[in-house]
Amino acid sequence: MQPAAPSPDPDGDSGHSALRAVAEAAWAATGQQSASPAPLVDSSQLLHELEEYKIDLEMQNEALLEAQWELQNSRDQFAELYEFAPSGYLLLGPNEQIEQANLTAVKLLGQERAQLLGRNFVGWVAATQQKAWRQLCLRLRQAGAHPRSEPLEQIELLLRRSDGSEFLAHLECSPRMQPGAAAQAGAGASGFRLLISDVSALRASEARLRLSDAALGAISEGVHITSPEGLLTSVNAGFEAITGYSAAEAIGRKPSFMQGPGSDPLTIKAIRTALRERRQFAGEILNYRKDGQAFWSELTISPLLDEQGMLTHWVGISRDISAAKRDAAEIHRLAFHDSLTQLPNRRLLHMRLEQALAASESSGQFGALFFIDLDKFKELNDSHGHDMGDLLLTQVAHRLREALRHQDTVSRQGGDEFVLLVLELGATQELAAKAAAQIGNSLRELLAPPFDLMGFEYPCKASIGAALFRAPDSVAELLKHADLALYEAKGTGRDRMRFFDPAMQLAQDQRMRLLSELRLATELGQWRLYYQPQVDATRRMIGVEALLRWQHPRLGLLLPDDFIGLAEDSGLILPIGLWVLQTACAQLKQWEADPHSAGLPIAVNVSARQFRQPDFVAQIVALLAASECRPELLKLELTESLVLDDISNTIDTMLALKVLGLQFSMDDFGTGHASLSYLAQLPLDQLKIDKSFVAKLPGLAKDETIARAIITMGLGLNMRVIAEGVETEAQRNFLGTQGCAECQGFLFSRPLPIDALQDYLDEKAQPAATA
Repeated sequence: MQPAAPSPDPDGDSGHSALRAVAEAAWAATGQQSASPAPLVDSSQLLHELEEYKIDLEMQNEALLEAQWELQNSRDQFAELYEFAPSGYLLLGPNEQIEQANLTAVKLLGQERAQLLGRNFVGWVAATQQKAWRQLCLRLRQAGAHPRSEPLEQIELLLRRSDGSEFLAHLECSPRMQPGAAAQAGAGASGFRLLISDVSALRASEARLRLSDAALGAISEGVHITSPEGLLTSVNAGFEAITGYSAAEAIGRKPSFMQGPGSDPLTIKAIRTALRERRQFAGEILNYRKDGQAFWSELTISPLLDEQGMLTHWVGISRDISAAKRDAAEIHRLAFHDSLTQLPNRRLLHMRLEQALAASESSGQFGALFFIDLDKFKELNDSHGHDMGDLLLTQVAHRLREALRHQDTVSRQGGDEFVLLVLELGATQELAAKAAAQIGNSLRELLAPPFDLMGFEYPCKASIGAALFRAPDSVAELLKHADLALYEAKGTGRDRMRFFDPAMQLAQDQRMRLLSELRLATELGQWRLYYQPQVDATRRMIGVEALLRWQHPRLGLLLPDDFIGLAEDSGLILPIGLWVLQTACAQLKQWEADPHSAGLPIAVNVSARQFRQPDFVAQIVALLAASECRPELLKLELTESLVLDDISNTIDTMLALKVLGLQFSMDDFGTGHASLSYLAQLPLDQLKIDKSFVAKLPGLAKDETIARAIITMGLGLNMRVIAEGVETEAQRNFLGTQGCAECQGFLFSRPLPIDALQDYLDEKAQPAATA
């Protein structure tokens, strides 16, 4: 009997099939003992084949295990992707109950998975949005009943977590179609698939962005945004308004297109450095508008970085500060320049002096400071008005400025005083002094041509004080030196230039010490009144002039020329003048008891500053009341310059005092510029011929003519005429022949203290009653 043919190998492996056939044949031979004996199989061959088969089975098993591992790994990866997907995933059943939920959905809804499953999803929809959810479900069911393709709807709903908090969710919803034949038209959906994403932060960010865009459009500051490469990508309305460029004209260009010739290179360099180093820049820059007009911009440029620190944009914020710059420039101009002439003022001059001294230390060059004072400027103001004076000052400033070198400074210090600061005149004092002298002469020549003051030609002259300087001089010392030189120039006749020297400083130091002592003189009772007799043609005493003396404890008896100028400048003339009037009034009262002096008037010199006091008349009334002296015996002597300064107010004050009974004498007549019309208006009782005229008598015809004219004029105006400074009989005789009978001078007596005057009265004269 032939063995059965081997069945086909289901695995299709021919080697295995052959081996199986041999094994089956051997098995069949052992069970058929009555059959004829089968051929023997070599056992070693069989073992070899079995060994190969075992190895083959092991290899198949390893391949199967590897396939199983890959399948399990794929399932794990799928599960991980499913569980930790960026969106929450829910499977809802036909009644919208939750059948499956991934881990993301669990976290979004804030509920454990076991407590989610089986519950209706509408429980997590905010009450106000549940209607929208049900309408969505209805639409999906209707669409699923007649599907052409699987419908998909998107909606944003407000969902509520289990803890009550809410978030805005974006839902992608599609129906789950029934499988097989049930999925045919009209079968409907077996549930829904939901993808849920939390878009709360995104929508808030979008809202902030919209708000930011609205805010940027509303603010007046210019905002521009550039790419990391510096190209404009966005500008706001403020930028367009400030620059004049529209967004379309600006976008795609670099902001530097607005720079121009006036833009500061250092600022531009600082901006470029900040951009290169990716840090903020803050500063000011001059840019240009579309119409070419320059404007100042206060600019801030800041980098915008992403979460990884990478540069994404540059944001620039600019503010037009042109008006503030103009205001600041005007404030600076007002603070450092004279409002009338636009020249540097005292403050700016001091700053430039400090700079000049510092520069001289390194250069070794001398400079010079010139103080320029316009002579008789006050007279121009008084006679032609302050407008004319201001016009002169502006024209003087123009001439000085035109003649100036670029490194020098001309300044107005106030009033009619100008200062010229000149640099680099020479390395030696001799060279610098020579150059400064030439400049001083040039200044006088510059001011010499008459100034045209609205058709009035005004010849202007100036006094000039100059001081050389070089470090280590100080600003204070330099100003003091130049001022002393000017004082010397004015004191020696004006229209001159003087240099400072140490002798000037010594005189000034002495002056300051004297001023300090002058302040204490009244308190310490150091004033004395001396009286110089005034006589008639018979040498009888008809009055006295009170003359002030200072009994100085260190310098002895000082005459008015030694201190009156200082008293005038310091204002101390007011208390000193009051003391003189008080003493004179008291002396008049005391003389009333003595027959030799009763009826003698006392003439008192009154300074302009004293006479111009608003309460001067009230002071006289109080003095007369306190002393109880006879007013008609008090004679006030006024200088010609005092009378002519504001003649209208002068006359009013004189008339008010005349009502009280006082007399007036014009002192130093002929030294000023009084006209006959002014003289006729004044309520004067006496005209005094100045000693400068008397000293020349008798003499040249012209000197005698002047004296004769003064006497004739005074007598013609019904005034008594008296000559002062009479020292010779020849002078007295000439004056007498011309009609001037009253005299005072050394020919008759020097000024005497009160005790010596009393002896003079007793021994040499008899009083003549004049009241």
